[in-house]
Amino acid sequence: MADSIDDLFCEFVRTRSPALLRTAFLLTGDRHLAEDLVQDALARTHRGRRRLNDPGHFEAYTRTAMYHQHVSWWRRRKVAESLPGELADVAQPGSDHARRTDLKVALHQALAQLTQRQRAVLVARFFEDRSEAEAAELLQCSVGTIKSQTSKALARMRQIAPDLLSAVMEEA
Repeated sequence: MADSIDDLFCEFVRTRSPALLRTAFLLTGDRHLAEDLVQDALARTHRGRRRLNDPGHFEAYTRTAMYHQHVSWWRRRKVAESLPGELADVAQPGSDHARRTDLKVALHQALAQLTQRQRAVLVARFFEDRSEAEAAELLQCSVGTIKSQTSKALARMRQIAPDLLSAVMEEA
């Protein structure tokens, strides 16, 4: 049985890592921090894999570990990093791929201007499609905090990137 749970965990890591990385990137706004976050969450899941009743719980356990680790990161004091300059615009005008890429870049730039807590709330609520109660449980805060942070984050997003909503609606 020990080998089979290990095999199931390895299969989980192979198949779900890209999705976990996407979520972690939206939480952190940085590819390297996202990789660290996923790696730490997978390490925690690996340590607890034998306690989990069902290998199907690997994903829920890993995502919860990611959110909890992210919350502990934003509670710690740290020096803010900033990258000088802007990304060069190399996309061909008018192509669908270029339009979607521009939309993604604009979204990531707007998310980067939010506080870590606001970014985490938006990712949990809208990217992961969690209810307010589920997001509150994941982020270890009250439902009221989720509501207020969602409101503040959306207002800030409207201020930062007013054209982003119409561009997203056109993509849908």
